[in-house]
Amino acid sequence: MRFARHRTPDPAIIHQCASICLGYPDDEMMAMVPLLDAALGRQPADVAITGLRSFVGHLRESEPKILRQNYIDLFDLSRKHTLYLSYWTAGDTRRRGEELGAFKRHYRDSGFLVDLRGELPDHLPIVLEFAARVDPQAGVRLLQEYRPALELLRLSLLDRQTPYADVVAAVCATLPGESPADRRAVMAMQGAPPPSESVGLEPFDPRLLPIAGTR
Repeated sequence: MRFARHRTPDPAIIHQCASICLGYPDDEMMAMVPLLDAALGRQPADVAITGLRSFVGHLRESEPKILRQNYIDLFDLSRKHTLYLSYWTAGDTRRRGEELGAFKRHYRDSGFLVDLRGELPDHLPIVLEFAARVDPQAGVRLLQEYRPALELLRLSLLDRQTPYADVVAAVCATLPGESPADRRAVMAMQGAPPPSESVGLEPFDPRLLPIAGTR
């Protein structure tokens, strides 16, 4: 008797779609919504694909002007939801410079020229695109190394009740193991920042984040 093999979603598709979804919703990004919908529609349904398709629907049904302002408020004007992974683990310390250097080494070791598009190398959309299109094994290792940062970001977005939480949850679902239920469980993960850290929770300092008007 021959049994049908159960299909699972392609992690590279999830990572690439999440990378686009986490980008600033300018005209170029919004023009990709039909392509995102089509790519996700060809994948077998699971929690990650369902979450991403829900977010793509949110993009399709929302006013671009409102999407852009919400993105700025969420990611540019608050460090509680920063997309810079090493900020969650190192904050504004000398160690963060070392971690940023490690990201650059991963990209350089891949043998490809990685276009950072003016971003720091730990910017989550850049890491996701690297995992999807350049070096999946190295990219997934980076995501796994920064799993605590991803989970803290996911929980912060859930607290904000924003659809972006579905995008980060989809990325977490491509990694081994279940996502922690709360911050205490995240802090118990290997590689998590020390419990005394207040990374991502400090009052906003505009000198430390991109200026929205420079996009």
